Amino acid sequence: MNLGWWWRLFAGALAGFRFFHGFAATETAPNYSFMYDATSASTLSYYDYIIVGGGTAGCPLAATLSQNATVLLLERGGSPYGNPNITKMASFGAALSDLSRSSPSQRFISEDGVINARARVLGGGSCINAGFYTRASDEYIKQAGWDGRLVNESYQWMEKSVAFEPSLGQWQSAVRNGLLEAGVMPSNGFTYDHIYGTKVGGTIFDQQGNRHTAADLLEYANPSGLTVFLHASVHKILFAIKGKRRPKAHGVVFRDATGAKHKAYLKQGSKNEIIISAGALGSPQLLMLSGVGPAQHLKSHDITVVLDQPLVGQGMSDNPMNAVFIPSPLPVEVSLIQVVGITHFGSYIEAASGENFAGGASSSPAVEYMNNLDETTFRGGFILEKVMGPISTGHLELRTRNPNDNPSVTFNYFKDPQDLQRCVQGIQTIEKIIESKAFFRFRYEFLSWPILLNMTANAPLNLLPKHYNPSMPLEVFCKDTVMTIWHYHGGCQVGKVVDLDYKVLRVDALRVIDGSTFNDSPGTNPQATVMMLGRYMGVKILSERLAN
Repeated sequence: MNLGWWWRLFAGALAGFRFFHGFAATETAPNYSFMYDATSASTLSYYDYIIVGGGTAGCPLAATLSQNATVLLLERGGSPYGNPNITKMASFGAALSDLSRSSPSQRFISEDGVINARARVLGGGSCINAGFYTRASDEYIKQAGWDGRLVNESYQWMEKSVAFEPSLGQWQSAVRNGLLEAGVMPSNGFTYDHIYGTKVGGTIFDQQGNRHTAADLLEYANPSGLTVFLHASVHKILFAIKGKRRPKAHGVVFRDATGAKHKAYLKQGSKNEIIISAGALGSPQLLMLSGVGPAQHLKSHDITVVLDQPLVGQGMSDNPMNAVFIPSPLPVEVSLIQVVGITHFGSYIEAASGENFAGGASSSPAVEYMNNLDETTFRGGFILEKVMGPISTGHLELRTRNPNDNPSVTFNYFKDPQDLQRCVQGIQTIEKIIESKAFFRFRYEFLSWPILLNMTANAPLNLLPKHYNPSMPLEVFCKDTVMTIWHYHGGCQVGKVVDLDYKVLRVDALRVIDGSTFNDSPGTNPQATVMMLGRYMGVKILSERLAN
C-alpha cells in the first residue's frame, strides 16, 4: 500500500509527545462523563477539533487530541455498551442480521449484488466484526511512509486495552495444523505481526468472550477536553469561501434524533481543523454532500459545488471473500477468526466454527438458510480465503442528499484477473487443509471435495445468478460465491483526495483519517491498523500543535 506521508517530529515537540504518550485511563467505559445524546447539544458551539465519526479511527484520534485541545466527536449511532449483540462473542452476527433503524449495523447492497454492512455505533466496525487483531506488514508500513517507531508505539498503546491472545480449541488447532500440512509455512506461533506462514493472531474478545472495541480507547481521553454526541448525523461540512484563496472548512451541520439542527464551528486558530473519520462509505459521501466531489455528479443532486474533485468516491475496493462450509461429525467449539495462513501467492486463509457463525453470513437469505438446517448438519465451520489488495477497484456515488441513506457503491470484484487467480489458489489451499491428516476428524468421508463445493455454491450467499457445478473450473466458483469480509476501503485515497498528511487537497483545515484513504487493505484484517492510524495521526497533529 502506498499511503506515503512523512513523519518528522520537531525537537521542540518531543517533551509534549512524551507527556501525552503515556497518559493513563481517567474514566472507565461505559460511564463516560463526556458522552451525551445529541438532543442535549446546544444549537451553536465551538471547538478546536471537530471529528465526524466515532468509529475505529475516530475514537483513538479523539482520545489523543483531547489531551491538549477541545474536541467534539460526532457519532451517528448509539453506544455499544449494554447491547449483548455487540459485547458478547456468542452473539456475533446478530447485529449484522438486525435490519432495524437502531441497529449498530446498516446493511447495504453493492451494485455487484453482494450484501454488505457498515457500522452505525460508537466504536465503528470494531463493534460488529469478527474481532481478529493483527498488524500491517513491515512492507506496508514502509510503503505508507509511516515512522516505524511511532507505528509500533501506537499499536502498543491500543493493545494494552483491546487485544488478547485467544485460547485455541480443537477445530482451530486442526485448521492451523492443516495449513502447515498444506505448505503454508513456517509455523509462527502467536503473534500480532504480519509474517508469511501460519500464525495465531490476536483478538479483541477477552477470555470471557467479551468484546473490547475502539470505544474503550476513550478511557484514555481527557474528560475536560472531549465532548461526544451520539445519534448526531452530520449533514454537511461548512466552508468559508469569500475572501479566501481556497475553501476553508470551519464548521459542521448535524441533526439529532428528533431532526433538530445544530451547528458546531472551529474556534479561532490556525491549527484548528475538522477531521472526517466516517469510514470508506461515509467519508466520501460526506465530502460530496458538502460540495467537494465530481462537479457534474454534485450538480445532478442540486448540491452547490465548493470544489470540483473528480477523484472523491473513486478507488473503492472490497477484498473478495470465498468460503467452504464443512459439516463436522464431532462437536466443535464456537470460534471466530483466530488462525491465519499468510501465503506468498496473495491469499489469506482463515476459519470460524460453531453454532454462531451463521449469524455472520453476509446476507439474510444465508442466515435463514443456515438457521433452517438441522442441528447435525449445522455442526461444523467454514474455512475462507480473502484476496489481498485487491487490485480491482470501483466507485461510489450519491443516491440521495440524505447522509443516513446508503450511497451507491460498485466494487467490481474480480475485474482484475490476478484477483481471480489468487482466489483460485486460495480455494485450492482450503482443499489441501480439508484433505489433511490434521483435519480428518472434523469432516465426513462421504462428503467429498466436489460435494462440499457444490453445497457452498448452492447456498444463498449473495444476489448473483448461479452457474457453478462441480464440472466447472474454480474461477466460476469464486465469481458465483463471492462475499464480503467487510474490509472495503478507498474513496478518499492518499495522493488523490488527501495529501501525505491526510489533508484534503486544495482545501484548508480539513482532513480525512480512516480506511477511505487506503489503497490496499492492511494486513490480513485491517481493524488494528485503522485504530493505529487514529492514534498515530492524533500524536502527529498534536505534536505539530505543540511545536508552534
